[in-house]
Amino acid sequence: MRLFVAVSLPPEVLERVAALERPRADAVRWTTAAQWHVTLRFLGEVDDPAPVASALEAVPGRLRADGVRAVRARMGPAAAWFPGRHVLQLPVDGLDALARAVAEATAPWGGPEAAPEYRGHLTLARARGRRPGPASLAGAALEAAWDVDECALMASTLGSEASRYETLARVPLGLGPA
Repeated sequence: MRLFVAVSLPPEVLERVAALERPRADAVRWTTAAQWHVTLRFLGEVDDPAPVASALEAVPGRLRADGVRAVRARMGPAAAWFPGRHVLQLPVDGLDALARAVAEATAPWGGPEAAPEYRGHLTLARARGRRPGPASLAGAALEAAWDVDECALMASTLGSEASRYETLARVPLGLGPA
């Protein structure tokens, strides 16, 4: 099964994202609230998720050993296209230490990271086909912040229109508020 580790958005942030305008554009496929999360690490195909879930139990200890006493995510300031204009996203900062701890704990699974540094984001839309999405969709303002108290092991099932996600395990961080 296709696995990844992610952070969920609290209800008040979900409401703010849901309130963003989503103009009709045949060139893009908008994501839905059921798909909104911030990926910490994509693991790809894994035969058995149980050892991954067990390995993630080490994440809180790794954070504490690195002196992290709280994780606070900060979204915004505005929607932007990644280079190539195929993914419209809201940037999310503040998760670097958590993403690093997850990467260390899950090193036996997945391949090496494609990017040299973590780039947290929430995907709002994907361009259909190979053409770039409309530049005009970038710029929607949204700023939010929240304390992250857990991460989750998720399974992804690809579909013709949209991927579906299922939470397989939750790992409380036990660090306290930022």
